[in-house]
Amino acid sequence: MKESLGPRTIGFPTPVFIVGSYDDEGKPNIMNAAAAGMCCFVPPCIYVSLRQATYTYHNIMKRNAFTVSIPPEKYVEEADYLGLASGKKTDKFKVSGLTPVKSKLVDAPYVNEFPVVLECKLKETVNLGSHTMFIGEVLDLKANEEVLIDITSKSGKKLSRIDPKKFLPIIFDMSTRNYYIPGKKIGNGFSDGSKLLKNK
Repeated sequence: MKESLGPRTIGFPTPVFIVGSYDDEGKPNIMNAAAAGMCCFVPPCIYVSLRQATYTYHNIMKRNAFTVSIPPEKYVEEADYLGLASGKKTDKFKVSGLTPVKSKLVDAPYVNEFPVVLECKLKETVNLGSHTMFIGEVLDLKANEEVLIDITSKSGKKLSRIDPKKFLPIIFDMSTRNYYIPGKKIGNGFSDGSKLLKNK
């Protein structure tokens, strides 16, 4: 029997997205966004939902751009700190020891030490209540060579893809408020379920 826990949001798991932006003076800032993910494939879009009280909210509204840097396992302390401190009061790059890199595509910085980065121009904002959803169109996905693998498409074309086993990105469980890394592979997407298609 299921137990009612009341109306609340949950996801198992959610990505740890570190959102980069510049303030009015051009100071780079980063924050850990708890509500974030993919929302469209064509054009490629992701979202981060932020409270108006955050420093990043106002930075994105003024600059119409943001980046998302995805931290690997060894940066869990820094990633958590970036969600606890406010860029209004402190230089989070300096305190965390991370290095800002100015994007060449959008008016926002990303984290040099994190191996995967998405550079986004602001496409749309949606006021949902406590949070505003910032939908960013991804102009580029950048990744360090050491986290990439080569795969072959069905047409025989060689493609570079990010390998989560090499990357070990941090994921977050909102229910327990704990961080995890991905476990073992248990299936093949867009493939294993095709067995059931034959049973129609």
